[in-house]
Amino acid sequence: MATILFLIAFFLTTANGFRWRSSEPPPSDMKPLRPIVESGRVPIGPLGNQWFYSPETKSYDLTRGDTQSLPFSFSTSEGTSNVTVVVAPELTTLVVIDMQNYFLHPSCNDHSSGRVAAQKTVEIVKKCREVGIKVIWLNWGLTDEDLDKVPAAQMHSFRQGFANPLSTPQDKRCGFGCDLGGGMGRVLMQHEWNSQLYEPLREVANRTVDLFINKNRVSGLWSDNKIFSQILEKDKRQTFLFAGVNTNQCVLGTLLDAYYRGYDCILIEDCCATNTPGGQDVSILDIWRNYGFVTTSSALQVGRLG
Repeated sequence: MATILFLIAFFLTTANGFRWRSSEPPPSDMKPLRPIVESGRVPIGPLGNQWFYSPETKSYDLTRGDTQSLPFSFSTSEGTSNVTVVVAPELTTLVVIDMQNYFLHPSCNDHSSGRVAAQKTVEIVKKCREVGIKVIWLNWGLTDEDLDKVPAAQMHSFRQGFANPLSTPQDKRCGFGCDLGGGMGRVLMQHEWNSQLYEPLREVANRTVDLFINKNRVSGLWSDNKIFSQILEKDKRQTFLFAGVNTNQCVLGTLLDAYYRGYDCILIEDCCATNTPGGQDVSILDIWRNYGFVTTSSALQVGRLG
């Protein structure tokens, strides 16, 4: 018993890994412990890159103390009810993924839910510009050099129909780089008609202020896509709003890579779509449970600036 009491006393008084309990000042090299609650807010994450959660208002502050822009707040649509997310427009980016003719135009693909999502995305692009959120168009845009490097697994999955309707016979499916005919061009190659933004989105895109980035993998943030990574590091963007097709494929792939790199991830669920049965619901469930937040275009439209 005496030995146990001695060990307890030792651990209560040592400064190595425990709070200093002596009446004397703590050693100069002892780091202060992070407060559990700061002004009624709970910090989440490392110092200098924290979120703050306010239990009374059920609000997540993702602004990192940014003072360059007015905060923009909006409600979530999945998970705990009445939750609000606050972002700094200066640190936030709307990433629109693969809303291209190949995936959405009726002459290329039977994707009615994708076209509905595209129309909602048009309005969200306008809203983001209104509040000062940057817009990035992240699309397939292959080169002949890329075709020589596309992994077999990705080439195989694409030809198996991750983008094409299942009703298309196997021998009629067209993989990366093959000519669709009818003036539509080679599949998802740069500068071809099929790889251009779907018309409603092309009308709202602005090449003066928006960023246009080509990708050659399902994820736009895989390790070899240095252009996208460099842009994010330069602009110090920290929070992503995601829109695009297909939800459970390129959208989710990019969102996961963003999450793995430590970015904030927010899916706009009705600005995303997929033809995969059950794919939308499962993706939404996984995202709000594990990877970030889910909201809607209507919640963003009525969001508050300031």
